[in-house]
This record gives sequence, structure tokens and C-alpha cells, in this order.
Amino acid sequence: MENSNQNSNVRKELTGGLVTFMTMAYIIFVQPAVLSAAGMDFGAVTFATCISAALATAIMGIYANLPVAQAPGMGENFFFTYTVVLTMGLAWQQALGAVFIAGVVFLILSIFKVRKYIVDAIPDSMKHAVAGGIGIFIAFIGLVHSGIVVKNPSALVQVGDFHAPHTLLALFGLVLIIILMMRKVPGAILWGIIGTAVVGLVVGLVKYEGILSAPPSPAPTFFKMSFKNLFSAQFLTVIFIFLYMDLFDTVGTLLAVADAGNLLTPKGEIPGGNRALISDAIGTVVGAIFGTSTVTSFIESTAGITAGARKGLSSIFIAILFLLSLFFYPLIKMVGAGVSTGQDGTTFYPITASALIVVGALMTKTLSRIEWKTTWKAIPAFLTIIGIPLTYSIADGFALGFVAYPICATAAGKAKQINPAIWVIAILFVIRYAFF
Repeated sequence: MENSNQNSNVRKELTGGLVTFMTMAYIIFVQPAVLSAAGMDFGAVTFATCISAALATAIMGIYANLPVAQAPGMGENFFFTYTVVLTMGLAWQQALGAVFIAGVVFLILSIFKVRKYIVDAIPDSMKHAVAGGIGIFIAFIGLVHSGIVVKNPSALVQVGDFHAPHTLLALFGLVLIIILMMRKVPGAILWGIIGTAVVGLVVGLVKYEGILSAPPSPAPTFFKMSFKNLFSAQFLTVIFIFLYMDLFDTVGTLLAVADAGNLLTPKGEIPGGNRALISDAIGTVVGAIFGTSTVTSFIESTAGITAGARKGLSSIFIAILFLLSLFFYPLIKMVGAGVSTGQDGTTFYPITASALIVVGALMTKTLSRIEWKTTWKAIPAFLTIIGIPLTYSIADGFALGFVAYPICATAAGKAKQINPAIWVIAILFVIRYAFF
């Protein structure tokens, strides 16, 4: 660790910070598009996204002195919109309330350092299954947003119209991002989004909105959290899953980033790790107040570490870039806004859809780490993976796997290997679906 820090200098930190920002800046365009589908104001979500990312990342740099960037996480945003609001029927204000409470609980857990017990309680196979299942779900949403996949009353879904301009534009973007990634171009997803937007402008599918302006107003979502029906089984389930996703996203990402930068201690611990978790939790609480979903650490930080970032200076630079992004709101709106087509006015998102497909694909890498040859572990993992996209609900897929896990383990004579916390989770899910 000392050697890697000795190799750090201002130029490397700023370069690494720029590279990290370029690789993760797609979230500025994607987040407002995803949450606006829940009925939230596009501009206000843009403000909340940038301000929460800037604050959390700055705290990460100043308080934890780590080159790790934070922003509203992929997966959590889809759970927020497509599960909590569009499937479970909670208002987006209630969803923000759940994010706020989960952030406060995460902050308390971080301060009192009880995260290790929780992390150890969840089987590795289920951790990987949830991440992979969410990846498939995100990719599926991307396919729907692009028009590559459309609804079918008899077969649920079918291939879309490949002659439609929005679908062709999305396919172009997908191919462009893949080519840039294969050529190892830094910020491939961001450049792919920008390239697709340029083509969309040329063919007249995207409306030019300008480049610079004053930041959008946060008023439509600021302090709009609602705690109505707080103690209902539905609301508590949402809080629990937000907390679970944030905890494991953050811990897993921090370990991966620290390992990539040779920052781990001889005991395999992250220096300043607890401070990193606290910065994440603060970002989530602030994000909920302003109007966005859970803030978490981004694995894209490894790109900046590869470019030389080793200390918190790079994170401070990233925070500044997030704040400056607010002045490019017309560009963000142009890229993230949907395209309404057809007689029914269906809205597609051809520019950001390709990014969702690629990000979803990258998230499925964790599936290779599941013990597929161990049947009693493989079946619950599979039910989780397939349940999330097919039920269109991260919560329902989550429940399928976590109820099946203790049943399969007990039947296989492995009951002693089950942490009591898993039994509690399974029983709570059974009660939730049986009586509420």
C-alpha cells in the first residue's frame, strides 16, 4: 500500500479522476431517464443525481482518502422505478422515503461497524445471483427501451420492428459501444451515448436542446419524501431490499477497487473502509432528500486507479466534475429524454438503451462465481436470477431465492450451514406473501 501511494502525484490523481468520471458519467444521462418513468421531474432528478454524487464522492476523498467515486447506483434505480413504483404501486415519494430510511440505517450500521455480520450472513451464491439477476433485468429494460423487444399479448414479448428509426438508432449505439469497449477506449459507454446522440440529431430523431444553461431546479423533488404506511409489510420489504442492495454493492465494489489499486492491508482490509461506507450512507440520505435513488460506490473507479489514481484527490476532482455537469443540463435532457413514436405514443429511449444493455451484461459476470455443481446452492440462485426479470421485480426474484435457499439446504442435510439471519429473511418473505 505504501508503494502504491508513493507513486501518486497530482497529475496522476487528476488524470485518474478524469478517467473514472468519463467511464461513469453515463449515469448522469441514464438516472433521470429511469426515474422520470416513475413520474419524477427529469430536471430535478438530474440535480439530485449530480449533487448527491458530488457530495458523497467529495466525502470519500476528504474523509476516507480513497480514489472511489460514488453516484446513484444501477440496479437500485431500476428497483426504485420498475419494482417499487410501477409494480408494487407505491408513490415515488414513498420510494424516496424508503431510500432515506435505508440510508440512515446503513449509516448507523457503518458507525457501529456491524456490517461484517450482515455480509457474512448472506451466502456467496445468493450475493452473486442477485447481482447477476439485476444485470439481466437492466439489460431486458434496455431491450424494451430500444424497441428491440416489444410486448406480445400471447407470448409476453417478441422481437420488435427493426425498420423503426428508434430501434435502428439503438442498435447503432449498441454496436458503437461494443466496438469502443473492445478497443479499450476509456469512457466507451459515455462516448457511445454521445455518438448515438449525434447520429440521432443528424437523422432528426433527437431534438437539439442546447448545451449550457443554469442548473435545473431541485424543487419538484426536494424534501418530497413520504413515510405513509411506513410499518406496512410492503414498505418494510422495500426498505430492507434497498439496504441489502446498497450494503453489498458498496462492500463488494470497495473490495474490488482497493484490490485493483493494491490498497488492501495485509489482512485484506480496506484502509479507511468504514469511512468509505459512511460517505456512501451520507450520499444516500442526501440523495433521497434531493430526489434520487440509492447512492453507492462505482466499480468504474478501477479505471481511474489503472490510470494512476491512488488517493482522495482524484475523488475531489470527480466531485467538481459532477457539479460542473449541472450547467450542461440542455445536453443531458437532449440525450436522456425519450422519443415518442407510433399512434399510441409509446416512448422509447434509443440513446441510453444501448448503455443499459451493456451495463446489464457487465453485471452478469458474477454468475460465473456461483457453485453450479452444488445443486442445493444452484437452484435458489437460479430462481433468483430468472425470477427478477420474469416477474419484472427485483423484490419478487429476491424472495424466490431466499425462501428456496433454506429449503434446499435443509433437504440436502446442510441445515447447520444456514445462518439464522437467512431463516429470518425467508420466514418474513413467506409471511409477507401469505398474509399481505
